[in-house]
Amino acid sequence: MSLFIAALGFGLVSASIIAIAAVGFTMQFGITNMINLAYGQVMIASAYVAYQLNSRGVLIWVALVVAAVFGALLSFTLNRLVYSPFQRKGTNLVGMVIISLAVGLLLANVMLPIFGYYSVSYHLDTGPTFHAGSIALTGVQLLIMGVAIGIMLLIHALLRLTKLGKAMRATAANPGLARNCGIPTRRVVDLAWLITGALCGIAGTVAGMNSDSFSVANGSEFLIPIIAAAVLGGAGHPYGAMIGAVIIGLMTEISAAVISPQYKQVAAFAALVLVMMLRPQGLLAKRGALAAAG
Repeated sequence: MSLFIAALGFGLVSASIIAIAAVGFTMQFGITNMINLAYGQVMIASAYVAYQLNSRGVLIWVALVVAAVFGALLSFTLNRLVYSPFQRKGTNLVGMVIISLAVGLLLANVMLPIFGYYSVSYHLDTGPTFHAGSIALTGVQLLIMGVAIGIMLLIHALLRLTKLGKAMRATAANPGLARNCGIPTRRVVDLAWLITGALCGIAGTVAGMNSDSFSVANGSEFLIPIIAAAVLGGAGHPYGAMIGAVIIGLMTEISAAVISPQYKQVAAFAALVLVMMLRPQGLLAKRGALAAAG
């Protein structure tokens, strides 16, 4: 029982990381109708940017901010130079998935000769360990959870309280109508890619902070729990992605504790398959669409 309870604590940390990534992933889909399978590679590229700074003595939390900026700019550039031209030509959803997969493979193969095949780790002080019964979390893990909570609150405020959030919802609901109503949809899409790219960069860095080490190969591994959380909550729904992240995060850590750490990805994949079979529209169904977030 104590092992199970300890796994719940680690599950909340994993859920925090997945939530940051999954919210960005599902917002990209909700606003641009784009399933970006290069998302994991942008995460790991951002993590390596933070590593390069951290290995030169830069505080990891400062490196985290730089990684967020890098993730935002890389995502924006990929959309402007690759995804957007294909979408303007009328490439369908399946075609865009294939293109994003090719971009992900390209990024991975660009990173391999630069960073190598070997794993690296951040230089950081994990701080004291805090205990609550059988749950034991380091100071860094608690800060990661705090960062995730803060980001979720900011996303909520963005979508509900700002003109940009309203424009994003309108663009997600009907881009043509939004454009006719005077909403600069291209600028909205650009800002959406910058925001979600920043979330991607943050997620990749905190994932590296929570792990003993990471490598280029982790980029593709990130995708399974992210997609599972996004689908579980309802594609295009940021709030659903938050709920899905908690479920997937707890599932993966509990399965690691009860069965084996090697089955963490299996648990996420199994959850994804079950949701696709039993409730493909997600837990929050159609009323959870980004367009209806307000």
